[in-house]
Amino acid sequence: MAGVAVLAADGFETIECLTVVDVLRRGGVRTALVSIMDSRDVVTSQQIPVTCDAMLDEIDFSDYDYIVLPGGLPGATNLRANERVCELVREFAATKHVAAICAAPFILAELGVLEGHRATCFPGFDSNFPEGCHAGERTVIVDGNIITASGMGQALPFALAILNDIAGKVAVDKVKDG
Repeated sequence: MAGVAVLAADGFETIECLTVVDVLRRGGVRTALVSIMDSRDVVTSQQIPVTCDAMLDEIDFSDYDYIVLPGGLPGATNLRANERVCELVREFAATKHVAAICAAPFILAELGVLEGHRATCFPGFDSNFPEGCHAGERTVIVDGNIITASGMGQALPFALAILNDIAGKVAVDKVKDG
């Protein structure tokens, strides 16, 4: 079964991060909430303290097939400022899977991994998208190994799209029926 690492930085959007963790775990997917900060404790953009499963340097990313980048500010800019996160985004986009929601797809654009893909993001965060890449303000865009969503209101469809990609429709239906 695929493993998913959801990367959390101070200032992440609560629902965009924790909905993914919740849905994937309900769907039977091994999911780690990973702090990129100096401790396992992070604080959401709504000032909710969250204790993560692990810190970035405690994870062997070869055991994971997906990384997920939640949006929120300054969470997304904190993710972008971390060079190890940037290395992981490039690596996973080239060989595995990346999912990003709300503001976080700007990271994918700035790192050049959206070339040849369609994607979406929160309005105004598409300025660095390659020409023809922005698919508009749709709910969720699945394009090959990259999944993006445009905002907090799409947190559940985003999480279900990731689950569908990993475990298929049966797992999605099981979670929805629950």
